[in-house]
Amino acid sequence: MDARLALSAHRLTVKIGSALLVRPDGSLRRDWLDGLAADLAVLHGEGRELIVVTSGAIALGWRRLGMKKRPVKLDDKQAAAAAGQIMLARAWEDSLAAVGLKTAQVLVTLADTEARRRYLNARATLAKLLEHQAVPIVNENDTVATSEIRFGDNDRLSARVAVMASAETLILLSDIDGLYTADPRSHPDARHVPEVRAITPEIIGMAGGAVSHAGTGGMVTKIAAATIATGAGCAVILTQGARERPLKALQDGARCTVFAPVTTSPRRARKDWIAGSLGVMGTLVVDDGAASALKRGSSLLPAGVRLVEGAFERGDAVLIRTAAGIVLAKGLSAYDAHEARLLAGKRTQEIESILGWRGRDVLVHRDDLVLL
Repeated sequence: MDARLALSAHRLTVKIGSALLVRPDGSLRRDWLDGLAADLAVLHGEGRELIVVTSGAIALGWRRLGMKKRPVKLDDKQAAAAAGQIMLARAWEDSLAAVGLKTAQVLVTLADTEARRRYLNARATLAKLLEHQAVPIVNENDTVATSEIRFGDNDRLSARVAVMASAETLILLSDIDGLYTADPRSHPDARHVPEVRAITPEIIGMAGGAVSHAGTGGMVTKIAAATIATGAGCAVILTQGARERPLKALQDGARCTVFAPVTTSPRRARKDWIAGSLGVMGTLVVDDGAASALKRGSSLLPAGVRLVEGAFERGDAVLIRTAAGIVLAKGLSAYDAHEARLLAGKRTQEIESILGWRGRDVLVHRDDLVLL
């Protein structure tokens, strides 16, 4: 897969490591960040949707708190992250605003990407920010994550976010220009690998350890991230990020490694996951009008539902069938069973008065639904 093809995707996720943003003395690389912001502005101007996953909160914060060395204990890391997160968010806001881009901060934990209810909330938030032409700036919520549940590096976090957002391409900006057959810093004869079509044991064996002053991820975590993303239909580009305009350089043909997606698209991968991997917790029986709308690619509105069967929570998988017993689709419910029963047969405009709060306009969104 060609890098330029991967870069032409409509929705891109860009991951930035601590070592790119933060100097060894703890200061921000402002000129570099401004250059990256300029690159993002160009892509945004071309109609791309952009999500940034950034490290750097702990690297910026521990010196601000007067710590003598980078923290090792969890509570010290959390304190450093709390101080550094303010600095990091302000830096991104300043640099992106200078090139005319709106931004918003999104903090996530591992649980947010594994529990379906939280996953749907985070996915909906990202979608709404992109709808409003904002650039979400995502980081792990280090101030509340524990040693048992935290990602430990933002390479894998970026892959989870890319999958969550159905991004077509994930760009990992690193301190190396791609994958090599061995660590080129200790093996001068190591060969650069321009494309990886499948992540085999041989590819995994090429990975090395982390060496940067600020980061926690090495090639091992980048291969792990590529495995997650490509398995969900997202191409991954690994390239040198330290240059002044890293995304422009990539567009101009800079050396990189492209990991080709295993499936055809994030959307298809998500549909396959819903169809084949999730157990059904309930059933929604719909009228003929709703059945026809579903076949045309529409979402399932409350007005088209005649009966709700089973006990399910928001985010659980449900079957959708006709009164005659014909199974039409499978999808993720936007409401729990009790709420769905209250809304069945009602108009979207009535949701708030019925529930006392305004939720989603649909019972099952078309992005969370697959026809059977």
